Amino acid sequence: MKIQVLALDGVFDIGLSALLDVFTTANELAPMLSAAITPFDVRLTGMRARVRTAQGMALPLAGRADTNADWTVVPAPGCKMPETLLPALARSDVRDASALLREVADNGGQIAAACIGTFVLAESGLLSGQRATTTWWLAPLFRQRYPDVRLEDDRMLVRSGALLTAGAALSHVDMALWLVRQASPELAGLVARYLIVDPRPAQSAYAIPDHLAHAEPMVEAFERWARARLSQGFSLDEAALALHTSKRTLARRLRDTLGKSPLAYFQDLRVERAAHLLKTSSRTLEQIAADVGYADGVTLRTLLRRKLGRGVRDLRGAG
Repeated sequence: MKIQVLALDGVFDIGLSALLDVFTTANELAPMLSAAITPFDVRLTGMRARVRTAQGMALPLAGRADTNADWTVVPAPGCKMPETLLPALARSDVRDASALLREVADNGGQIAAACIGTFVLAESGLLSGQRATTTWWLAPLFRQRYPDVRLEDDRMLVRSGALLTAGAALSHVDMALWLVRQASPELAGLVARYLIVDPRPAQSAYAIPDHLAHAEPMVEAFERWARARLSQGFSLDEAALALHTSKRTLARRLRDTLGKSPLAYFQDLRVERAAHLLKTSSRTLEQIAADVGYADGVTLRTLLRRKLGRGVRDLRGAG
């Protein structure tokens, strides 16, 4: 498999290194398996002759990017917040990269992008009408900037046709392992064991709801209202009345910012509060269920497992 890693100036050091280390480790471990596996041919390229990482390190590029690889992989630029990301997206090398990605797609190539690299892919227009994920804390900005993309930001990896997108930061590892798995599931499993990488199908367990809610004043106000009445039943009518808006407007703002309905976000806050109480208090699961508005601990236990995955087994009383 020929893989072109397209590094833009200011590339996120950990993301780039993670990609390259996974492929290098795969090539090193492949001879340990009984089946013959063709080595991964990985080429580090850029849109300019010289590229430096976000930490200022010069990259040993194999040349300029082209359209001949089986996969073109876009690691994240090192711009973590909107105030630095938006100017970066207007740079000439990013515009050139978006044009190159369109050529890659036209030539039948496949494209993968991780974390903030998903914004570069979205700038090309290739994600329009497609399913995708992105880094969780920039999901509100992604939705606003690319409304035609069907964003599934709770997921770690999303495949949509010839496009693969990955979530935040260390999802670069998940993305690289996914590519290795296409050649050999056994090799991908071996690499994951050597690098001590656990399966992480979702990034929702890592997201900080407060951070996302604060991206929009009405959503932030709804969050404050909701947190004050988690033990009570949810009412969209009461929420809209308290926020001096219409139910339709409130639902639209939640959907545009968080990709969720007001009720779904209210339930998320209940589960978040319950998980916190399980870790920090001596209250039983039944008592905590009552604190956050559930009739019994069975319902809460199910929701905790669904939202937090296997880590919920470590929470007292939830096993």
